[in-house]
Amino acid sequence: EVQLVESGGGLVQPGGSLRLSCAASGFTFSSSDMSWARQAPGKGLEWVSGISRGGRKVYAASVKGRFTISRDNAKNTVYLQMNSLNPEDAAVYYCALGIVTTTGSTKGQGTQVTVSS
Repeated sequence: EVQLVESGGGLVQPGGSLRLSCAASGFTFSSSDMSWARQAPGKGLEWVSGISRGGRKVYAASVKGRFTISRDNAKNTVYLQMNSLNPEDAAVYYCALGIVTTTGSTKGQGTQVTVSS
C-alpha cells in the first residue's frame, strides 16, 4: 500500500522559513518522480514543485527562487525547503506521486502551513 506522510508544517512569520518532509513507503521510491502541491482555503489544488527520479527539479513560477525540492532515496523521503514565506503561501501542503500533481494524484494527508505575524 502506498503511503505518503507529510510533516514539518506550522506557523511562521512572513519572511520566515520551513522545511517540509514527506516519508514514502509501499512503492519503489528511488524509481518514482515526486512532487509537492498546496491548497489554500476556498481554492483549488496548486502544483508547487516536482523532482524526477533522476533529480531533475521543476518549480511553479510563484515559488521559483524561494522554494527548493530535494530527495533522499536512502531515507525514502522528499523535502520542500521554503524560504521568504508570505501570507499567500499559507495552505495545506501535500506530497504526491508524479512530477506534476493533479487532483487525481496519489497524495498524503497534508501538512498545514500558516504564515502570519
